[in-house]
Parts: sequence; structure tokens; C-alpha cells
Amino acid sequence: MVLHPTIGAWYRLDGGESFEVVAYDPDDGTVEIQYFDGTVEEMDAEDWEAQREESRLEEVEPPEDWSGSVDVDTDLGREPRASDDYEESRGQWAGSLEGLDIFE
Repeated sequence: MVLHPTIGAWYRLDGGESFEVVAYDPDDGTVEIQYFDGTVEEMDAEDWEAQREESRLEEVEPPEDWSGSVDVDTDLGREPRASDDYEESRGQWAGSLEGLDIFE
């Protein structure tokens, strides 16, 4: 059972296209998700909970090539961040940008 959105974990809603949680801000009540093709959307935390309660939301395995449209070195690998990885300085839950080269 999915309790809270976990940054770096992959989910599917109603058996549709899978997506990754890339940011979670409980103070703002938003969950930012990104589909494999790079499309980013924002979901209200209330909607997330409603979908979970109705068993419409399921956690799924990440795609074999999880990088999708993201330009990162796949040799770096990455692990989903626990939902308790709160970044105090930024005031939000967010995935790491480690491994991205901003000068490429």
C-alpha cells in the first residue's frame, strides 16, 4: 500500500502510463510527477491520497532505461529517496540533482 509519495519511486494511476515522483512539498500540498517522455505535471496531495484510498494508484517497477528524456549518465544509477528525506534548506521534498552536469 502506498502511504506517501516517495521521491524517485515509480507509480501508475488506473493502469495507465507510469510516472516518477520528482518532488513532494507537504507544506504546499503538491506532488510533482514526471512521465518517461519528460512531461512534468503537478498533483494535489489531496488528489494523491484520494487515488490511494480508492486503490487507483499503485507502485510499479521503474522502466529498464529509467533515464527517459533526462540527459544523465545511466552508469550512475540511483535509488529512490525515502519519504523522510526532507531538505530543510529548501523547505520541500525533492530529488537529488547529483550527477547532472549543468555545463553540458
